[in-house]
Amino acid sequence: MANLNQLTVAEAAEKLAKRACSSEDIVRAVLSSIEKTDKQVGAYLTVDAESALAQARAADTARTKGENKPLLGVPIGMKDLLNVKRQPCTCASKILNGYVAPYDATVVAKLRAAGAVLLGRLNMDEFAMGGSTENSAYQPTRNPWDLSRVPGGSSGGSAAAVAADEALATLGSDTGGSIRQPAGFCGCVGLKPTYGRVSRYGLTAFASSLDQIGPLTKTVRDSALLLGAISGRDEMDSTSLDVPVPDYVAQLGGDLKGLRLGLPREYFIEGLDAEVEQSVRVAVAKCRELGAEIVEISLPHSKYAVAVYYIIATAEASANLARFDGVRYGLRVDGEDPLDQYGKTRAAGFGQEVKRRIILGTYVLSSGYHDAYYLRAQKVRTLIRRDFEAAFKQCDAILTPVAPTAAYKFGEKLADPLKMYLGDIFTIPVNLAGICGVSVPCGFTSEKLPVGLQVIGPALGENVILKIGHAYEQATPWHKEKPEISG
Repeated sequence: MANLNQLTVAEAAEKLAKRACSSEDIVRAVLSSIEKTDKQVGAYLTVDAESALAQARAADTARTKGENKPLLGVPIGMKDLLNVKRQPCTCASKILNGYVAPYDATVVAKLRAAGAVLLGRLNMDEFAMGGSTENSAYQPTRNPWDLSRVPGGSSGGSAAAVAADEALATLGSDTGGSIRQPAGFCGCVGLKPTYGRVSRYGLTAFASSLDQIGPLTKTVRDSALLLGAISGRDEMDSTSLDVPVPDYVAQLGGDLKGLRLGLPREYFIEGLDAEVEQSVRVAVAKCRELGAEIVEISLPHSKYAVAVYYIIATAEASANLARFDGVRYGLRVDGEDPLDQYGKTRAAGFGQEVKRRIILGTYVLSSGYHDAYYLRAQKVRTLIRRDFEAAFKQCDAILTPVAPTAAYKFGEKLADPLKMYLGDIFTIPVNLAGICGVSVPCGFTSEKLPVGLQVIGPALGENVILKIGHAYEQATPWHKEKPEISG
């Protein structure tokens, strides 16, 4: 059947429930799309077609026996830092080349329990460090809307696969905007849940106090579906929250009457691309038209967010990445003694950006600098969180751009890391505060590049931001647009 790869998760689940098609039909359509377009896009590092088809057939058999799980037979792709048993998990790094995961991450186990078909491994910036997917050790991923431009990062493969209809949905991770920014660049929906809403067990850690797993999808409804499937307390992750998981899908629908939406003056600043600002302001006007009250708010400590993030995140990365030593798994470069082996393995295995961040993180944690940098950054992080707490006393959610620009050309920011880091200025504060945010398509630039609207909510406020995103999405045409991928 044609175009089954273009279905949303909700549409596929409905068709499968009605027996209008089989899971094998959908998976074959997705595999065909990957074969046809991924040579240009480069979203996948590996695809296990044989396993995906076997899972699809098993799902079809289960349905004939009366099983009716929410995602039964729906194909979903995985960012290459989520462990899936018997699949590679390289984190797009040479240091983990050849490593095969011996277990399932909790989110993977939850998707399996919901009946999902796991497709393959999606490209990313190495160890999730980057905003363009140019830092992958294996290949670049290209933006389906313009193959000369980046898809964003670090979940660039996850976003590009959804935009190119090479998966019905994917999972990514978001440490400073790594789900929302590529979703904005690629014209899909990207949800960063509240810290602790989703278990991180089986996620290869970058910065443990900031990382969060979330879905990238074609619609807000699909994000609500996936969030419901992967959320909940997990004994394997002490930071996961022991709170009920609401029915996010049931709370979608209706207009925005009675909701107060904040517009932070610090987010509409010099350096914000004029076309991006115009699209976001038109989206804000549409939310007002849908019944929301728009109020101006202030998040005064936002200007420190990038500096704070690149101290805390790099410090945690230097500790987390110390485990990659060439002794137990992955790349090993022999040396004269264990210390020499350790140094040579890491020199050969890590890319330039990962090395840069390990060095930064080790420096800010070192004797004599810990209090001046790391401790002070943690104090300012608290001020940023308090800004949001004060703001949410004035409004139910906050509307901002996702990124200062639309997708940029390959190589444009590689020579200037600071310029690259500043691209996360609107997404980083959400991670520092541990709250939730979603990117929803809100228009295009004159060059037909997608623009994203970010809806930020308080801790465990996913139902509110999904309701707002869904109402806006249903009142606008942007989510229905498809890229034309040429060779």
